[in-house]
Amino acid sequence: MITFSDSKEFNPSCLVPLFEQADWSRGRTVEQTRDMLLHTDLAISAWDQSRLIGFGRVLTDYVFRASIWDVIVDRDYQGQDIGTQLMNRILSHPSLHQVELFWLCTRNRQAFYKTLGFSDKEQTGMVWSRKRI
Repeated sequence: MITFSDSKEFNPSCLVPLFEQADWSRGRTVEQTRDMLLHTDLAISAWDQSRLIGFGRVLTDYVFRASIWDVIVDRDYQGQDIGTQLMNRILSHPSLHQVELFWLCTRNRQAFYKTLGFSDKEQTGMVWSRKRI
């Protein structure tokens, strides 16, 4: 049975195998993941007993804006609606009930996010990369 949690109190090493499955997160260390969790406002995780199988996180001011990051589902569990459940739990989380605008970046899952009501019509984002310097 899949369970969901909004606690960040789990061993960050559980998240590293998930991050290794995606090109955008491959190479993240346990130490980096620990720091990321520490500074994340909300994290939603999906578990199959003690195995972390899905994750998504939010940075927010809790009123006007929230950005959703690192949404990922283990390859072995994709197609089971876990990503949808993670996103719905984020968007309906009681601590985010005032947030008027959620923002996210995705490289290849636009169709999935459109099914959840996200729009790609407002292309106003810009990125500054420390790695490019």
